[in-house]
Amino acid sequence: MSAHPKISTKLRSHTRSHATLRAIGALVLREITTTYGRSPGGYIWAILEPAAGITLLTLVFSVGFRTPPLGTSFALFYAAGILPLMMYTDISTKLAQTIQFSRALLTYPRITFLDALIARFILNFLTQMMVHCIVLGFILIFLKPMTTLDYSKIGQAYLLTVALAIGIGTLNSFLTLAYPVWQTAWAILNRPLFLVSCVFFIFESVPQPYSDYLWFNPIVHIAGLMRDGFYPFYQPTYVSIAYPLAVAAVTTMAGLFLLNRYHRDILDK
Repeated sequence: MSAHPKISTKLRSHTRSHATLRAIGALVLREITTTYGRSPGGYIWAILEPAAGITLLTLVFSVGFRTPPLGTSFALFYAAGILPLMMYTDISTKLAQTIQFSRALLTYPRITFLDALIARFILNFLTQMMVHCIVLGFILIFLKPMTTLDYSKIGQAYLLTVALAIGIGTLNSFLTLAYPVWQTAWAILNRPLFLVSCVFFIFESVPQPYSDYLWFNPIVHIAGLMRDGFYPFYQPTYVSIAYPLAVAAVTTMAGLFLLNRYHRDILDK
């Protein structure tokens, strides 16, 4: 008789996990339909945006400069800076809008805010990885830049990008829900991000004391690590893996705690 409670507990746990997977799968399909299924371009625009940005920067700067700050390919240099920045911006922005976007669905007891966050992350992460593979594949195959890839460092840069995007996006998901004006304020605060994330230049070219201030931008460390993976002769000693991870961990834990504690109260108002 003592075995029955254990069996029933396992069955309930299995049922809950299966329901969670089904809920996440349904939310992912809903995200695909609402985000990319409404316009004829759909996924094509997700690819064209970074490709157009890299092309424009390559054309503009190749006119004024003979070579980029690293290597000989302007396209590869700017791709190594733009792509992680765009991945961070896209995922964190989409996660920040999760509760508002899925507000009606969260009234159902089987769907939690965590399900909505996971579903939105899965779709946007896979979309960004597809875009990166296409853009970088085109540069490496057709432009043939002279380089040797370090996949471990490139992988670390992607992991840091994803971790930071999850942290900032989760925290902003609560802040946007609790204080609607925060969405506008955050958008304004992030406008200079493109200029201060070492997309156009390398960190070593920035004089002090400005470089000391720039160091506290976690995207700078990610861009440096990504370029370290594309340029074997480049050794960015300023890069800290622990700093972006610490920012990601603190913001993720704070965001999850606040959402778990207060999101129902705010939604019920």
